[in-house]
Amino acid sequence: MTETLVQDWHGEDVSIAEIESELAQLRFAIGAAGGPQQRTSVMTHVAWVPPEWLDVAERTLAGLAERHPSRTVLLVPRAGDVDRLDADLSMRCFPLAGQPVCGEVVELHLLGNRTLAPASLVLPLVITDLPVFLRWRGEPDFAGTQWQQLVDVADRVIVDSSEWGELAYAELAQSFPSSAISDIAWARTFPWRAELARCWPGIREQEIRIRGPRAEATLLRGWLNARLDRAIRPIEPAGELGVRLGNEDLRAPRVAELTPSDLLSAQLDAFARDPIYEEAVLAAAELSAAT
Repeated sequence: MTETLVQDWHGEDVSIAEIESELAQLRFAIGAAGGPQQRTSVMTHVAWVPPEWLDVAERTLAGLAERHPSRTVLLVPRAGDVDRLDADLSMRCFPLAGQPVCGEVVELHLLGNRTLAPASLVLPLVITDLPVFLRWRGEPDFAGTQWQQLVDVADRVIVDSSEWGELAYAELAQSFPSSAISDIAWARTFPWRAELARCWPGIREQEIRIRGPRAEATLLRGWLNARLDRAIRPIEPAGELGVRLGNEDLRAPRVAELTPSDLLSAQLDAFARDPIYEEAVLAAAELSAAT
């Protein structure tokens, strides 16, 4: 789909009031150029994006615009001696079913102490009566004020534990009562979970060996432990997921290649808590603590 209209604005050392005013000006400019006079949004999409993740996040975002028109707020924390808020704003419009669809991107660079209270920046920018999704890039500081504040703001929180240095599933589980949590690493295990489900009930008595990337293999092991209620051998590192039942290696499921935008898009379509995922995370945390 071809992007047809783009308006943008950059400001340094700005206030939230200035940002809201400039967003209104961008909407007016789009209308004057023949686009819709009003925003088209289905959610507020917030992303906590440390600088090393910014390029990846922006590429993923570029693949989402027409699928999930939204107000996207990128929070980019930056160290510095000066407490300041810089902003890059853009409004991007696409043709969809003969109608222009527009989304807003608010990229906020938080300098110095402005990184400490992100909720105070997000709340005025949240679109009333629409859900708030939070995508956290990299490994969260689960005890930090930023994680706690933003989880409290969000209706759904999306992580990817394959981006973490430590698989802190016990710490992640503490946020389950606060928001619906999902993990892109868990989504990647779906084809294998479907394949293994076909092996019931015989799988209950078979020795199971799991190999693969650390996060995905750990979550798959946790899921099997929770479903079967029995010990599963520790995972074996490998580049791709694989499972051995007894003396037989299962054939890998045939699945379409999904882009990062595809994977995130699927998470943005879900709203409720996932009890099966939560059980797998808790089991993974218990298994890790026991080793």
